[in-house]
Amino acid sequence: MHPRIPRQPARDLELRHRVDDDARMGTELAAVVAGARRRAVRDGDRQIDTAHLLHSLLESDPDVRAVFGGPARVARLLGYLVQRSIGYGLRWQGSVEDSGSVPAVTDAEGFSPLAGRALEAACARAAERGERARGVDLLAALVADPDARAVEVLAAAGIEARDVVDGTPWRAGEADGGG
Repeated sequence: MHPRIPRQPARDLELRHRVDDDARMGTELAAVVAGARRRAVRDGDRQIDTAHLLHSLLESDPDVRAVFGGPARVARLLGYLVQRSIGYGLRWQGSVEDSGSVPAVTDAEGFSPLAGRALEAACARAAERGERARGVDLLAALVADPDARAVEVLAAAGIEARDVVDGTPWRAGEADGGG
């Protein structure tokens, strides 16, 4: 019997171990990354992109869902993300998510350049508060680049990326943890 999940190259397994053990991320965020990785593998995508991360955040993080205001809005957004594997995201297959505005991150193999930068930005954002990165840190980082697939999905669901950033706790300059 063939396994349902394709074997991953050794370097991808090494990266997965490094990302999963990243001390800068909280347990919840590490679980989000693992969920995004499973989704990418299941969908047959070469890399984890910002839409994979957004989908995993919405499924597992109540603080992230709260940013979107209510169950109807979250359901609409999840509906767009689910369509990825049945048509909506097919145009993304075989392409690399990158705005080209900043050189690609080389330490984040297995992630699209935008997703890798978003993870780094989320960790830096949390470090400014002296904490580990959480889901809302990653959410704010995902929507920072207008070329991100996560931003494209939000727009399709009628949600402005700027509204998401404004709704996240610990916006830029709020290092005291208040929001």
